[in-house]
Amino acid sequence: MAMFTFTRRRSDPDPDTRAGGLSLDVRESLPLRFEAVGEALVSDGDVSAACHVVGRDVARDGAALGEALSGLRTTFALVHGIDPPFDATQALSVAWSEATLEYLHDLSCEDPLTGLTSLAHVRTRLAEVYRDAELTDMPVRTSHALVVVEVRIQGRALLEEHQFTRALRMVQVAEALRAVFSGGETIGRLGLHRAVGVVRRAPDLGTSVTLLREFISDLDLGDADLRVWIEGLPGTPESATRLLDDLARG
Repeated sequence: MAMFTFTRRRSDPDPDTRAGGLSLDVRESLPLRFEAVGEALVSDGDVSAACHVVGRDVARDGAALGEALSGLRTTFALVHGIDPPFDATQALSVAWSEATLEYLHDLSCEDPLTGLTSLAHVRTRLAEVYRDAELTDMPVRTSHALVVVEVRIQGRALLEEHQFTRALRMVQVAEALRAVFSGGETIGRLGLHRAVGVVRRAPDLGTSVTLLREFISDLDLGDADLRVWIEGLPGTPESATRLLDDLARG
């Protein structure tokens, strides 16, 4: 992960200019990445949700938790002259922890909580598929596809949900995927809410996905929103990598 810094860029518009509800002077004094929190504070927006987003962003930048919390405190002090409340601190800390865990999982082959292979391993499997396609002259878009399962909790319920509860939900999704695709397909995780299978484009793929959707619909997933779909693969391995990253961020 990259080293993190709160260094800011300066620009030359009039300091009285307003941007996103913040004065330009305050906006430029905010720690890097914390503009969304500052804007939520001055616009009566969802501060906890903004802290959640920023917590993930600064973790991906390589910030230690102490640095992230210091940035949050600086933001509240600049905008309102107070220390951040518990809800804001909790939202940022939880998001930072989740993003850091995702990074660590990418370094290993398997998610220790769910048994799903890591995003890095899914990338490796796709690279093998593209190498095989070069040898057989069969385009990957006609030989393989991704089957994506999204089980998402929205809004404040996501912030309040325990990580173990989320992991149990993904364990059930992984078991359903393996029950339907039991031929040695790579079954992995994409971010917090999605799992993916790298599968062959067999004639009965649509039937298999329908069956998978029925299996998962019968699970006890609480108030989660469910989506299951087939994602086509692009023509080049570089495009496939970008596709995976986009799906993982979704």
